Amino acid sequence: MGRATAEPIGELVAAIPDLPNRWGEGLLFAFSGMDGPTRTTSGFVASAAATPYGLLIHTPRRRILRIDCSGTMHVTVATGDVLVAADAQPVTSDVVESIPADLVAAYSAWHSLTGTAPRNAEVSLYFEDGELGRRDGNSTLTVDAEHGDAIALLCQGSRWALAYGASASEAQARAELALRQDLAEVVAQRLSFYRRLPAAAGRQMTNPLVDGVTEARLYNKCLSVMRVNTLAPEGVIRQHWSTPDRVPHRHMWLWDSVFHSFGMNHIDPELAWEFLAAVLERQLEGDPAISGMIPHCMRVGGINSTITQPPILAWGVWENYQALGDPERLTYALPRLEAYLTWNLTHRDANGNGLLEWFIEDSPDCRSGESGMDNSPRFDKAILVDAVDFSTFQALDMMAVAKIASTLGDEDKAALWRGRADEMTERIHADLWDAEQGFYCDREMDGTRSPVKAFSGFLPLLLNAMPQDRVLALIGHLQNPATFDAPFPVPSLSLDHPAWSTDMWRGATWINYDYLIIRGLLKQRRVAEAAALQARMLHMLAKYYALYAVLFEFYDAKDLVPPVACDRKGQHQEPYDIRVKMDSIRDYHWTAAVTAHLLSGSPDVFGADGGR
Repeated sequence: MGRATAEPIGELVAAIPDLPNRWGEGLLFAFSGMDGPTRTTSGFVASAAATPYGLLIHTPRRRILRIDCSGTMHVTVATGDVLVAADAQPVTSDVVESIPADLVAAYSAWHSLTGTAPRNAEVSLYFEDGELGRRDGNSTLTVDAEHGDAIALLCQGSRWALAYGASASEAQARAELALRQDLAEVVAQRLSFYRRLPAAAGRQMTNPLVDGVTEARLYNKCLSVMRVNTLAPEGVIRQHWSTPDRVPHRHMWLWDSVFHSFGMNHIDPELAWEFLAAVLERQLEGDPAISGMIPHCMRVGGINSTITQPPILAWGVWENYQALGDPERLTYALPRLEAYLTWNLTHRDANGNGLLEWFIEDSPDCRSGESGMDNSPRFDKAILVDAVDFSTFQALDMMAVAKIASTLGDEDKAALWRGRADEMTERIHADLWDAEQGFYCDREMDGTRSPVKAFSGFLPLLLNAMPQDRVLALIGHLQNPATFDAPFPVPSLSLDHPAWSTDMWRGATWINYDYLIIRGLLKQRRVAEAAALQARMLHMLAKYYALYAVLFEFYDAKDLVPPVACDRKGQHQEPYDIRVKMDSIRDYHWTAAVTAHLLSGSPDVFGADGGR
């Protein structure tokens, strides 16, 4: 029965080239909000378990779905919602009409997963702590009375279905429905997304990055991660929205959502707009102390954090306009963006010198979550500093608001925001450049320059009026193995800093900052340097995708420690358990989104026109 049902699936898979085909622990596996309703509050999100073809289901009390296959399976598809594998390796030829599909798993709805298992394979369901589900014939039921949920597994021949419900009867009914569905049709629905795409974003991406991973396959892996981390409207969030990762972050985050929109602009600019609008809708109102602020974390239940995050939202809106071309969206966004940037100017410039300071927290593990660089040595002294990154992001966003206002015909407002952007840009160049180090560094409130060289110091490459000698100095650091020329560029902290480590922002490489540095180099017309950095970054991403099947949150810049063993706000622990100790998070959304953006060959929003 498995083979007969799977043949159409094999033909479908053969017709879509370069699909992701690696399966490994931590790979996110869930229903995408691009295909229908989602329910984040259920926790019915899976990730690949440590044992092959098992799924760890992240409900409040976790379950494990185990598909125990004898022998080695050859994976041909491993997206965020479809797994296809077989016990026979596909024949290598120029034209493959059908691919074996003995093991199949696919989501038919947010609450239901269905598939086939190879003959003699055992499919089982149990709680993570080892407690077995209640078995009744071909049905297994796990009920968590404390948290009010149930998951049912039904098996019939080689077919199986798994479903979530608020009650045992609901879970059972959903599983029965999923078992009756045409599996080939379910798989076709999930993979139709890749069929609709323009051929590799309009490029011939056949360049092999590492063995078996071409640019096109890496691109499709990026799209898979973007899909699985896209959610449908839920609770107080009335638009489609995005999350950094379905496990463990789960919620909506400010600057993450903008990075996500950059990648989505080339796939579905309407959806990219919803990512941005969902954030804009959560802007705070009322009390003057918070009115205009946009929290850094927003939940479907209406709970918001009390800090903000790097201001790149206007940049995101402007870039989305380049893709969508709808001035009505600009009209909606403009007053919200003005209020947001005004709040920053009012509440994050304690010394009134025209440069901005991040909020500093009490926790040694996270001195500045607001900056997004939680545990960077920049903040180890736990004091306010005029921050290179905050000030640069604010200047860029104010320039984007000026462009939005000008597009809408309000030249007075455009001139106001352009003037503010120019003034802050001048202050950054005048006050935050350390001539001795040849680098942009933070400055303490007494005027002392911070000795910490973090990759935030490259961000002024995105600004106007960048002196060419400083461009050359920053490129010198990118090419200096003593500071930032690491095997996996670009480290978040200079390699010569005594606190350098693999622990997040204390030295590891983050792909969103590689993206920003590449765009900065392009802004300064340093195309060769930007291309070289991008090529090295893509090679390393492909290397670790080939090894671990996922795209990580961050990587060891020295390429000595695998990302699965990097520290994260403390020493790495084994075995891997994201609830006990978060390691570098797997299938991370902005890693995927900005990589897809770069692979698409899209121009920088600020381009080579000077940002005017």
